Amino acid sequence: MKLKTLSKTLNQANEYFLAGQYTDAIREYSFALEANPLSKEAYNGAILADMAISGENGAEALFDYYAILRGEDAQQADIVISEILETMDGTLDQLGTLFDDTMKQRMAYEDGIMYKEFKELVQDENDFNRIFENIMFSTRVIITEKEDFVDFLDNLIDHGYKEMALGYLESALGVYPNDKQLRNLLRRLAKGNPLES
Repeated sequence: MKLKTLSKTLNQANEYFLAGQYTDAIREYSFALEANPLSKEAYNGAILADMAISGENGAEALFDYYAILRGEDAQQADIVISEILETMDGTLDQLGTLFDDTMKQRMAYEDGIMYKEFKELVQDENDFNRIFENIMFSTRVIITEKEDFVDFLDNLIDHGYKEMALGYLESALGVYPNDKQLRNLLRRLAKGNPLES
């Protein structure tokens, strides 16, 4: 299979994945692996598609994360996602070690705004909805700490972005199914009650 054809096969596989056609995605990733057994993109894609078929909610979120990383540095993306996939049955702390200080610093300088800066803007303007909507359509909020992620979800719920918060929660619980803070947020979202401590 020529490089151009391999690239086309991988693009087709990725499109199938994004469309939720995971069986078709696996078939295309398999074709790509037959042509190039060393293709990390094809291997990782096949694993993520298999996870999605198995009903693991975190697969879609990991695929999105992988796509973003590949747009920035394909080789580094392959390494990061391979490491995550190798430790998928690990705990929150084990997965957290993959996002070391170097990675956090690199992400901080990418196209986006750090969550701390986002919170400062909200505090200055005292208008979460307006700031969030402006940022959502122009850039992305970079969250590197679990506490910030929980705070972000809490704010989404408080300000009426319940469906978006639910989407993030489902993905996060797919990776961290026993996390108490995330489960409390899910209960709060379901019942409309304040967070449990």
